[in-house]
Amino acid sequence: MPFTTVRDTRVHYESEGRGPGLVLVHGTGGDAEKVFGNVVPYFADDHTVVRPNLSGSGLTGDNGDPLTLDLVAAQVAGAARAAVDGPVDLLGFSLGAVAAAAVAAEYPGLVRRLVLVAGWSHSTGPRDRFYFETWLKLGRTDRELFKRFSALTGYGASALDDFGHDGLARYLWDPWPPAGVLRQIELGLHVDIRGLLPRITAPTLVVGFADDAMIPIAGSRDLHAAIPGSRLVEVPGQGHMDWFGDPGELASLTRSFLDGTDGTDGTDGTTAPTA
Repeated sequence: MPFTTVRDTRVHYESEGRGPGLVLVHGTGGDAEKVFGNVVPYFADDHTVVRPNLSGSGLTGDNGDPLTLDLVAAQVAGAARAAVDGPVDLLGFSLGAVAAAAVAAEYPGLVRRLVLVAGWSHSTGPRDRFYFETWLKLGRTDRELFKRFSALTGYGASALDDFGHDGLARYLWDPWPPAGVLRQIELGLHVDIRGLLPRITAPTLVVGFADDAMIPIAGSRDLHAAIPGSRLVEVPGQGHMDWFGDPGELASLTRSFLDGTDGTDGTDGTTAPTA
C-alpha cells in the first residue's frame, strides 16, 4: 500500500499496470477505488495507472486544516512522481479536474496530455455558490438529506431509475460519505482557476455531460474556452456520475485522445462523442 509525503501530508495512492504513467484524480466525496476502480482495467495493460487519494479521502492523512487547491495539486504531483518516472497523462473528474488543471498549469513538465471530465473554472457565480453552500449545509446538518441531494443532482433521471427502489434504499444505508467530504466541498466553494487556465500548455481534452445538474456543462465550456488549443466533447443525455456504472465510453474517448487517434490535429474544436 504505497504512500508518499507531500507538505506534511501522508498521501495514499494506488498503482497498477506497467508502462507510461496515467494519473486519475477523483472528485468531491470520492476516492481512488470508488471512482476509478472499474476504469483501471481499460488502461493497465499498457499504462501504469496511478490513483491518488486527496486529503479527506481514502487513507491520506493530514492535520485537518482547510484544504487549498495548491495543496491538492501538490498531492497529485507528488503521487505521480513517486509512482512513475517522466511525464504522465493526467485525467481529473469534477473537483479532480480542477486539481488536474492546476497541476498542468503549475507543473507543466509533469503533464504530457490532460483530460478534464465534468470540471469547472470558478464557483463565484450565483448558481454555483448557492449550490455549494446548500450542499455544505446539508452535509453539516442532515446526512440522509445530504445523500438524497447528492444523488438527485449527481445522477441523471434515467440512471436513478436504473437503481430501482431497492438500489436507492441500499444507497441511503451505505456508509458514504467519508468524514472529509465537507473539507472538499468547502474547497469546491472557493474554486477559481481562471488565472491558471491560459498557462496550460499540454494538449487538453475537456469532457462535459449535457444533463449534469451538479456541475453544469457550462463549466466544461468555460474550461475549453480558456485553455489554448483544447478540444471539447459534450456527451448527451448524461448526468455527472452516470458513467460510474459503465465507464467504457469515457475510457474510449480518453484512450483515443491519449493515443492521438481521435481524429484531431490539436486545433481548437467542439465535437460530439466519438465512442
